[in-house]
Amino acid sequence: MRAIQIDRFGTPDVLGISEVPEPERGPGEVLIRTIATSINPVDDKTREGAIGEGTPPLPMTLGWDLAGVVIEGGSTGLRVGERVIAMSHQLTAGRGTWADVVALPAQAVAAAPGSVSLAEAATLPLPGLTAIQTLDWLAVEAGERLLITGAGGAVGGLALQIARARGVEVDVLVSRDAHIAFARDHGAGLVTTDRDALRDRHYDAVFDTFGAFVTEAVTDGGRYASIATQAGPVPDMSSRGVRSTVHQVREDGAGLNELAKLVDDGALRLRTDSSFGLHEIRAAHSRFLRGGLTGKITVVF
Repeated sequence: MRAIQIDRFGTPDVLGISEVPEPERGPGEVLIRTIATSINPVDDKTREGAIGEGTPPLPMTLGWDLAGVVIEGGSTGLRVGERVIAMSHQLTAGRGTWADVVALPAQAVAAAPGSVSLAEAATLPLPGLTAIQTLDWLAVEAGERLLITGAGGAVGGLALQIARARGVEVDVLVSRDAHIAFARDHGAGLVTTDRDALRDRHYDAVFDTFGAFVTEAVTDGGRYASIATQAGPVPDMSSRGVRSTVHQVREDGAGLNELAKLVDDGALRLRTDSSFGLHEIRAAHSRFLRGGLTGKITVVF
């Protein structure tokens, strides 16, 4: 079968399509035929060698997101032919999803939303799980005030929609004017590109997607979560009673089920910037590197 692999780190030119053995289904696993996947920042960083320690050995198959069809489910309860989505924690598990067939633990898999194509559904797993798991840690409830930094990005945009579906009041800091309309259209209150416009000690919780460290915005006794692992730990605010974390996403089929329901209920709208075929994987990465994305980049098998 085909797999997108790298045998060295570097520019998109290191990406190649290799012939590799088809995986065998282990206990508690399901075999999925890949229909589509998408590119995440972690894929780009892995390809260029920016991850450092903990990177799986070369050659490696890349990819975290997956949308496809079950071809072997065993006793997992997943039926042959069922449309599914999944996220594989490629860095720790070494299971890349950019392959014709992928074997994954059943608990990392969920039924795909029925209201969108599998190519659209492939944009959901990694950013969606990052958003919903971080919001769950922040424990923001209806009527509370949440600030999201980077709400125009893949994770921030989904977090905004999920939080609004939960009745949370959301203000956002975005990186450029082009994101203002999106944030307003999806229910944000204050939308600004100026961090100085944020009120000090006003928010019950802050969801920081890019390492803005707007720590003065969170109220005493509040919660602050960052997903910007490359930016380092959140400054210590324990003297103010503020709990903080740098959240790392985990495989989570139950979370994917919740996300799929939000999509089918119309509370979560997915965004695709562009779509490429498998043999256009280098062009897809080049498009990612140019930036200015209006959604995620999908790769269709």
